[in-house]
Amino acid sequence: MVAAGKEILGTVLGIIGFLGAIIICGLPTWKVTAFIGSNIVTAQVIWEGLWMNCVTQSTGQMQCKVY
Repeated sequence: MVAAGKEILGTVLGIIGFLGAIIICGLPTWKVTAFIGSNIVTAQVIWEGLWMNCVTQSTGQMQCKVY
């Protein structure tokens, strides 16, 4: 009975880990860097992911480069 419980727990944890890996690989933002210059006009936020890089300007304009 104890072995069956451990087997079920291991299977459930394996499925959760597999789904988590799929979700993480699909997310576009792995690393976020904010650069704020001497004034607010030069502020930028850089989003780096596995599949694309995006730069958001302080004006709201966003530019993305897909690999």
